[in-house]
Amino acid sequence: MLTIKNITIRNFLSIGNVTQAINLERQDLTLVLGDNLDLGSAGSRNGAGKTSMINAISYALYGDALTKIRKDNLINTTNNKNMLVSIDFIRDNVEYRIERGRKPNVLRFFINNSEYENNAQGDSRDTQGLITSTLGISHNMFKHIVALNTYTPPFLDMSANDQRNTIEELLGITILTEKSNNLREEIKVTKSLIQQEDYKIEALLNSNKSIETQIKSLQRKSRLWEEARTRDINDCTTQIEQLEELDITNEVKNHELLGDFKKQDRELTQIQNEINALMRSNKKLAISVFNINTELKALRDNKCYACGQDLHDHDEQLKVKEQQLDDVNEELNTNEESIDTLQIHYDNIAEHKLSKPSTFYGTLKEALDHQYKLDGLTDKLTRVEDADNTYTEQIYDLENTALQKIDYEPMNEMTRLKDHQEFLLKLLTNKDSFVRKSIIEQNLSYLNIRLAHYTSQVGLNHQVKFLNDLTVEITSLGRDLDFHNLSRGEKNRVILSFSWAFRDVWESLYTPINIMFVDEVIDSGMDSVGVELGLTSLKSMARDRNKSVWLISHKEELSSRVNHVLTVIKEDGFTTFSSDMI
Repeated sequence: MLTIKNITIRNFLSIGNVTQAINLERQDLTLVLGDNLDLGSAGSRNGAGKTSMINAISYALYGDALTKIRKDNLINTTNNKNMLVSIDFIRDNVEYRIERGRKPNVLRFFINNSEYENNAQGDSRDTQGLITSTLGISHNMFKHIVALNTYTPPFLDMSANDQRNTIEELLGITILTEKSNNLREEIKVTKSLIQQEDYKIEALLNSNKSIETQIKSLQRKSRLWEEARTRDINDCTTQIEQLEELDITNEVKNHELLGDFKKQDRELTQIQNEINALMRSNKKLAISVFNINTELKALRDNKCYACGQDLHDHDEQLKVKEQQLDDVNEELNTNEESIDTLQIHYDNIAEHKLSKPSTFYGTLKEALDHQYKLDGLTDKLTRVEDADNTYTEQIYDLENTALQKIDYEPMNEMTRLKDHQEFLLKLLTNKDSFVRKSIIEQNLSYLNIRLAHYTSQVGLNHQVKFLNDLTVEITSLGRDLDFHNLSRGEKNRVILSFSWAFRDVWESLYTPINIMFVDEVIDSGMDSVGVELGLTSLKSMARDRNKSVWLISHKEELSSRVNHVLTVIKEDGFTTFSSDMI
C-alpha cells in the first residue's frame, strides 16, 4: 500500500516563509475551502491558494506541479528563495521522505531515515527515477486518479495516442512495455555474451586450427622420418647381408697367404732370373773361350789372329791370350757353380711351392675396408634401430596439452536463453499475443464494470464503456455520442466516473493509495443533485475504503455535509492553513 502521510511547505507559490504542515492520513472526507482576505472584508473563495497544496504534493513527489508552471515560478515571489517542500510516505512498510526545493536547488531522498547515497543537489534524473519507481505510479496517472483537477485535460479530451498510453499504463500494458524494454536490454546483454563467447570459440578454433596444422606438419615429418628410418634399416640390412656373404676373416687370411705366395713367387722369379743371367753370361763366356782358343791356335801356328800374317815374336801375346782363356774358364766355372747352387735353391723352394689362395678383393686394403664398412653398417643399423622419433613426443604434447577442448554448452545455453527471451518479447509486444489480449480483456471487463457503477452512482443516464480496441463508446438511447455532445454537468459526471473507475482498476492491479483529491471538479456545471451524488460517492470512499479524501470547492454550503473543513486563508499575500488541520 502507498500511504502519503504528511507534507510541509515553505515559500511555495503563495505560501510564505512560515512552514505550513498538513496531515494527509485522515480517513475521512475533508472539505477544502478558501478565504482570500486580500480582496475585501468579505473575502473571496478564489485565489486563496487551495490548489497550492496539491501542486506542492505533485512537486514534492515528481518535481513538477500539476500545471505547466516553470519551476522557478513555483518559488514565492515575495521571498524569492529558500523554497522547500518535504513529504513523507510509506510503501510496503518502508518509510520514505523527499525534500525538494529551489534557490538553492535541493533534492534529498531518505529511505528508512537513511539518505539515498546518489542524491545530488537540484533535480537528479537518477534519483527521480528511483522515487517514481518506488511510488509505482507515473505523474500522468497521479493526476488522473489521485489529484483530479480542472487543469488536467480529461481523459476523453486527450489525443488518441495519449489515451492509449494512459489506458495501457492503467491496464498493465505499460508494465509489459517496460518489461519488454528491460527484456530488450537483457537480450542485448545476452547477444553481447553470445558474441563474446563466439569470439572466444573462434579464437580457440583458430588456435586449434594453427596447432592442428603444426600437428599435421609434424605428422608428415614423423612419417617421412619413419620412412627414412625404414629405408636406412633396409639399406643397412641389405648391405650387411651382402657383405656378410663374404667370409672377410678368411678373405684377410687369404690375402696374408697371398702375400707369402707372391713373396715366394718373387723369390723364385728372382732366382730364375739370376740363373738365366748366369746362363746368358756363360753363353757369352763360351763364345769368348772359342774365340780365345781360335786366337791361341793361330798364335801357336805363328800367325796373327787378326790379319793372318806370320808372326815371329809373339810369345807375350800368347801368354796374354792363355791368361785370358784361364780367366774366362774360371769365370765360366764360377758361373756354373753359381747356377748349380741357385738351381738347388730354386728346386728346394719349388719343392715347397705355395698354392695361390683365392681372394675376392684385389688388395688387402680393400678387404680391410670391407671389414670397416661392415662394422660401420652394423653400428649404423644399431643406432638407427635404437633412434627415437622426436616428432612423436611433440605431436603428443600438442594433441594433449596445446589443443584446447571447445565447450559449446555455454554458447548453446545462451542461445537457448536468447531464443526464450525473444519468444517472451513477442508475447509482450505482439498485439495479437494472448498475454496482452488476456490482460486487456480481463482488466477491461473490470474497468467497464466499475465505470458502469460510478456513472450510475453519479446519476449519469448515458452508457459509457471501453471497447476491445481501447476506444470509448458513449451511447444514450441507442445513439452514439461524442464526449463533447455532453453538457458540462454530464462531462463532469463522466470525468469523475473515469477517475474513480481508473483508481479502482489501479488499486486492484497494483496497490491501494490512501489519498484522493478532487479539485473544483464538482463545482463546475454540476447541479445540486450531481453535487450531492458526487459528495455521497466521496464520503462512501472515505468511510468504506478508509481513504483520505480532499474535496476542494467553492461551495461553502457543503460544510454541513462533512466532518472536517480545511480553510485556506490568504492574507497580506501569504497563504496559511487553518490550525485545526495541522
